[in-house]
Amino acid sequence: MSAQWIAVIGTSVCAFGLKFLGHSVPESWLSHPRIQRINSLIPIVLLTALVAVNAVTTKSKIVIDHRVAGLAVAVAALIAKLPFPFIVIGAAVGSAVAYHFGH
Repeated sequence: MSAQWIAVIGTSVCAFGLKFLGHSVPESWLSHPRIQRINSLIPIVLLTALVAVNAVTTKSKIVIDHRVAGLAVAVAALIAKLPFPFIVIGAAVGSAVAYHFGH
């Protein structure tokens, strides 16, 4: 058996173990208010990290380009409490305009 298959099988066993442990957590632990607050913030933090990494990196380098302009427009639209479609369209237009004038 090759090292790759050992890694695949080992990873699969670890994933199964984590899922099993997740189902074994007592309901009283999960209903605690602090745990519920933390669980409600995890998707927000992960999405923010994903946007930040994709906005300022290319492969393994940090770059400041047209994507940052789109992100700035999106943040301004969020602060202005615009509806979601306007935020997305504004970010796309802001990024496109910065790309056009940058190249």
